[in-house]
Amino acid sequence: MTSPALADRLDGLLFFPVTAFGPDGGLDLDAFRSHVRAGVDAGAAAVFACCGTGEFHALTREEFGACVRAAVEAADGRVPVVAGAGYGTATAVQYAAAAEQAGADGLLAMPPYLVVADQEGLLRHYTALAAGTSLPVIVYQRDNAVFTPETVVELARVPGIIGLKDGVGDLDLMQRIISAVRTELPGGDFLYFNGLPTAELTGLAYRGIGVTLYSSAVYAFSPEIALAFHKALTTGDDATVNRLLDGFYRPLVNLRNQGRGYAVSLIKAGVRLRGTDVGEVRPPLSEPAPAHVKELAELIEHGLSLLGDH
Repeated sequence: MTSPALADRLDGLLFFPVTAFGPDGGLDLDAFRSHVRAGVDAGAAAVFACCGTGEFHALTREEFGACVRAAVEAADGRVPVVAGAGYGTATAVQYAAAAEQAGADGLLAMPPYLVVADQEGLLRHYTALAAGTSLPVIVYQRDNAVFTPETVVELARVPGIIGLKDGVGDLDLMQRIISAVRTELPGGDFLYFNGLPTAELTGLAYRGIGVTLYSSAVYAFSPEIALAFHKALTTGDDATVNRLLDGFYRPLVNLRNQGRGYAVSLIKAGVRLRGTDVGEVRPPLSEPAPAHVKELAELIEHGLSLLGDH
């Protein structure tokens, strides 16, 4: 019996684990497996390993393969594992091969490295990546890879490309993209994801245009808060949604905006605060200021208190 397609399994909260490093700066695969296993046990619908939160940029290809394999082992078939892929086209295909060999179920294709390409070049890049792997591909729109609706229609026609993750936050553009794909490819099942750094903050807005899937960095350090918010959002519990937005997510975004790279380093600090030693971030990122870590600890405690009996 064949397993369900990846697109059919991405229904719930998407977990983006951090990558664990030891005191010497090398991979700590035991800590990473523990972190991933805890996230799956808590109720994640999928694991997105070695992506932005997982410091894909800082991993060698060998480390990348080892991490993806460890995530697959920790997930143990209970949920799908999607791995990052990026850089130039040829290199992205090599990372895709490494992910496939490690047992991943899909790829999150990040923007090409350094260059600012036109729409035709971006389409060629992602088409070549999809052709170079048997894994389904989700394209990540952000930074130097922002698409017109017409380009997304063409991406949606490419065999193997199953969805678009948006890290830009332009709802006007996203609505036009969704409308164009729906018009040109009626009856299709192309997926859309809210991929902003703290996606919960814009969850209501994205849900309003039909984007219900989102990545949760908060889940990495507080699955309790992330799951409570997700349940409230999906069931129309506006009171809980607003309570967590006002008391936790908005202050978290304000704190995240205090430093460059905090979308990763602050999350990693949160994981350590909750008792899992995943080490520090690798260069070129740097650790959050101690005062900001203290503020994060207080914010997590307050967020948990907001859950109450919920």
